[in-house]
Amino acid sequence: MTIKDAAHVVDAATVMGLLPTRPRLLGLGEPTHGEDVLLDLRNDLFRQLVEHEGYRTITIESDCMMGRVVDDYVTSGTGTLDEVMARGFSHGFGASAANRELVRWMRAYNEGRPVSERLRFAGFDGPLEITGAASPRQALTALHAYLSTWVDADLLPCTAETLHRLLGADDRWTNSAAMMDPSQSVGQTPEAKQLRLLADDLVALLDTQTPHLITTSLRDDWDRARMYGRTAAGLLRYHFWMADTSPSRMARLLGARATMMAANLLAIAERGPALVYAHNAHLQRDKSRMQMWEGPVAWWSAGAIVSAQLGEAYAFMATALGTIRHHGVETPPPDTIEGILYALPEDRYVVDARRLAAILGDVTPAPRVSPWFGYSPLDPARLASNDGIVFVKDARRS
Repeated sequence: MTIKDAAHVVDAATVMGLLPTRPRLLGLGEPTHGEDVLLDLRNDLFRQLVEHEGYRTITIESDCMMGRVVDDYVTSGTGTLDEVMARGFSHGFGASAANRELVRWMRAYNEGRPVSERLRFAGFDGPLEITGAASPRQALTALHAYLSTWVDADLLPCTAETLHRLLGADDRWTNSAAMMDPSQSVGQTPEAKQLRLLADDLVALLDTQTPHLITTSLRDDWDRARMYGRTAAGLLRYHFWMADTSPSRMARLLGARATMMAANLLAIAERGPALVYAHNAHLQRDKSRMQMWEGPVAWWSAGAIVSAQLGEAYAFMATALGTIRHHGVETPPPDTIEGILYALPEDRYVVDARRLAAILGDVTPAPRVSPWFGYSPLDPARLASNDGIVFVKDARRS
């Protein structure tokens, strides 16, 4: 048996053939952001999953609150495509031509279809950037407004005015200096601690009133209220650890982000099978590791958390790249996983990861070292923990 025997054309049927059952969440990772060849492959796979496997949702590593703008557009045509690309994505992903094409196609697919057959879009990241986090105001006040509409006022733990007073100015929360200097964070002030308690009470009220809410309000509004609650609590927790000064600060922050991602993914899984697209590090089953300015940091990724809870209902395909020449990533060494796969003739294919590991036997490929910080090669020691590997030979400048 050769390496070529483990490699197949990339399509939905082949991907599903590698899995024991149709997963509720099919994770497709990427080793770097911003390469349209990977996003085009994602778009092609999603179309096939929709047309042949009954998938109706795609969720990507983007702000869950901003994702509402995209979902409203693809489901009901609210706004314009230009507005959606400007306001519906975080991390700069709205500038991508491939993301624009995904949104355009989803809207065209939904035109004239009944609600039950329409495609849905979701972001599953929190309102977070590397430089800091958003104010919890939007999520917290949206949750309070929803509950104020449908629940008796005397059950609410506070008024909207109390929330606004405790929140103060948003620029206190979004101060980018807090990432490097915990003393700049407001996350452990008396007001922030009181807000955490109120957020907990509001989420608890949402839970206890579920039988009433799902019969009197729209199901989508209830789903979004749950997302507001997860986001408000998650942001307040994230800001709390922003103010921390212990050696575990960065691990706490990365873990808090992963927990927010995982909670959003589990909620998305409730409404049917979805394709999940994000960096490999967010979707892998193994512990994620990163070298940061404070030293090495390890945390359980969103994929690891979700996989532990869903079992076979979660699947993960890691993506590997051969070259990204415009970023100085040249032909991979032949003794690395990428080098072994690069030697095959096809430009892109999906590999049965466990079969590949069996073929390699006792031979452990060398770890690839990237000359560019923005690209993360596969870890050969974790090969068999993937359900498959999608390999793309060359990423060319868009």
